[in-house]
Amino acid sequence: MQTRNPLLNDFADLMTDAFGAAQAMGEEARAVFRARADRMVAEMDLVTREEFDAVKAALDASQGEVDALKARIEALEAAAKPKPASRAKKPAAKTSAKATPKASGKAKS
Repeated sequence: MQTRNPLLNDFADLMTDAFGAAQAMGEEARAVFRARADRMVAEMDLVTREEFDAVKAALDASQGEVDALKARIEALEAAAKPKPASRAKKPAAKTSAKATPKASGKAKS
C-alpha cells in the first residue's frame, strides 16, 4: 500500500532543490577559483611550454657550439705553443736530412 504524505513529499522536494543548489554553488566556486588562479598566473608572468621548449633548444644548440669552439681554441693553443727542443734531437734531424739523396725529385723506375 502506497501512501502520499504531503510532509514527506515537501521534504523530498526541498532536499532535491537543496542538492541542486549545492551543485550549482560548487560549480560557481570552481569557476571563481579557476578565474583567480588564471589571474594569479598571468600576474606572475610565467612562460608557456612552447616558449620554454624554444629557449631550451636554442640553449642546447649554443652549448654545442660553445663546446666546439672550446675544442678549437685548445687545438689552436696547442699548435701555437713552441715545442721544447733538446740538443740531442737537433743533430739527429740534420743527419737524417743529409741521408736522403732523393731530394732532387728524380725517382728511379
